[in-house]
Amino acid sequence: MRTALKKLDEQRESFQGIFKKYGLKPGFKGTSTETILLVSIRDGNEKIICDHLWFNMTKGFEQLGTLKEGDIIRFEARVKKYKKGYVNRRAGIDQSSFDYKLSHPTKIMRGSSRV
Repeated sequence: MRTALKKLDEQRESFQGIFKKYGLKPGFKGTSTETILLVSIRDGNEKIICDHLWFNMTKGFEQLGTLKEGDIIRFEARVKKYKKGYVNRRAGIDQSSFDYKLSHPTKIMRGSSRV
């Protein structure tokens, strides 16, 4: 669990991360969603709060243009709790747990320097 994010549950804050790569996640009925991976996520005080987070490729991220590995991305987002893991109710399997993510990123911009 991302304990540093848990402390900020439901709060909207400023964050920054380092772009690592683009990705795809499978969706309902075979439709895929484009994603981006940010690593070394830091809060407004430059303190690392988690090692990585995947985000959907929203219009805000698209407007940045083509990103290169190492680009710094600054944004605001709300910390949200979510359920993850495998559940099969018919078979009585519940391997789910709760974790925390950054939701609804806004004010997305490239940082002033590259790592």
